[in-house]
Amino acid sequence: MKYLIFYAALDGCVSYLFFCSWTVFFLLFPGCLLFLKELRKVLQKKRARGMTRQFMDGIQMLSASLQAGYSVENSLHESLRELRKIYEPDSFIIREFRFMDAQIEMSRSMEELFLDFGKRCAIEDIQSFAEVFLTAKRSGGDLLAVIRNTASCIRQKQETMQEIETCLAGKVMEQNIMSLIPILILGYVKLTSPEFLTAMYGNITGTAVMGICFAVYVAAYFWGRKIMQIEV
Repeated sequence: MKYLIFYAALDGCVSYLFFCSWTVFFLLFPGCLLFLKELRKVLQKKRARGMTRQFMDGIQMLSASLQAGYSVENSLHESLRELRKIYEPDSFIIREFRFMDAQIEMSRSMEELFLDFGKRCAIEDIQSFAEVFLTAKRSGGDLLAVIRNTASCIRQKQETMQEIETCLAGKVMEQNIMSLIPILILGYVKLTSPEFLTAMYGNITGTAVMGICFAVYVAAYFWGRKIMQIEV
């Protein structure tokens, strides 16, 4: 509802400044479906990054417990106890490790639990770890080395993503400001000298010109967003 209200306010602002028409407001309102869909993807990516960081901390705790001589199952229990000192009880990694710890009491294997974990969270790094863990467990490989190498790879990927975000932070801010400038200029003219825009409303020619301007503005905004999206 919060984002739906935000879209309605944005729709009203655009409809008023570009077209000064309630008809356009209602015509643009179905665009909230696309807006919410794109917003969902953004929020999912943000949540996935946070989950990956928590998972990295979890397997580092698991690695430390294995190095101390605990079995894999007991290492999970010890990792959960240490993680509770860092994260809130309702955090992602606490919930998942608590669930896995409870499932171990029901005689489920660690490799099965990690595979199920990867499927439920649908995060590539966690799924890759689960597959490598399964292979190492069944082939008798060095689990400690596998966990350490996986943690190192995830950490390097996270650090690379953070460096990219840091380098792009200024450009993203510039893009956001540049995206606001046309709206602010139009709003300023609308408030201070509305007679300058009178010819652009209520007639076919003016509506067509403003429609083209609005289309170019939207295309430029999404083009800028696309340029700023760099995946690792």
